[in-house]
Amino acid sequence: MRVGAIDCGTNSIRLLVADVDGTHLDEVVREMTVVRLGEGVDRSGAFSEAALERTFAACDAYAVTLRDVGVERLRFVATSASRDVSNRAAFVDGVRARLGVEPEIISGAEEARLSFRGAVEGLPPERIAMPTLVVDIGGGSTEFVLGDRGADGRIEVEAAISVDIGCVRMTERHLHGDPPGPEEIARVEADVEAALDRAAAEVPLDRARSLAVRHTLESRDAVLTAAITGKVPSVREIGADPAAPEPERLPAWPLPPSLAGRRLGPQAGWIRRRFVGAGQFHIHSPDQ
Repeated sequence: MRVGAIDCGTNSIRLLVADVDGTHLDEVVREMTVVRLGEGVDRSGAFSEAALERTFAACDAYAVTLRDVGVERLRFVATSASRDVSNRAAFVDGVRARLGVEPEIISGAEEARLSFRGAVEGLPPERIAMPTLVVDIGGGSTEFVLGDRGADGRIEVEAAISVDIGCVRMTERHLHGDPPGPEEIARVEADVEAALDRAAAEVPLDRARSLAVRHTLESRDAVLTAAITGKVPSVREIGADPAAPEPERLPAWPLPPSLAGRRLGPQAGWIRRRFVGAGQFHIHSPDQ
């Protein structure tokens, strides 16, 4: 069966089309468009007309692709920004008119579950230490998900929380200078620290033996694939030994000293410092 998945986040919208045969998946099309649907939502509580127009234009383009490649089944999932707005109906109606499907506005808990599955499902048991903590940094929210492998070998979510910190939300709320000043950066740090405290109150972070940080803009298609098929596409490790062979699935590499303070971005760096008990740390992206 040829299936399609569209994920509409706060910053970008992604399309993945694949042929699925049992548990085997062959990618057909992968596209991403930065639409900034959540632009101004943290301040106004509503989608702007310009943001909706950009998003609907991407939907129009994806509709042509879906028709051209003969997709038989389509799922459209929307995340953080779409949960927060007062004019959600305009978004839902516009998507339905263009794509013929009802967009699913998923909860933070569901987003966390799919993020976890997209990050770890299908990994060989020897490639990742359990329990593992997945942190999915998006445009409007960040998910913290702890999971472990049960007696039957399946990885199950044990605890999860979605908090309203993300790159777009933090930028619009605090970072107005170019470059941002020390006071602006301090306000972002305070928001992130408070969110980490909330996460620690809900999720037993100290149980994690490995830690995966997912930058959503680059890796959301893994979540989409997991949502439809329960399988994830191949990904490439960032920061691993360049001489090492590319894995079929993401391994849990030890954090090399060369990654400290580099390539992580500020939020991932703070997460690393907070979760020093994690034995392994990795970042992945299918586009790198």
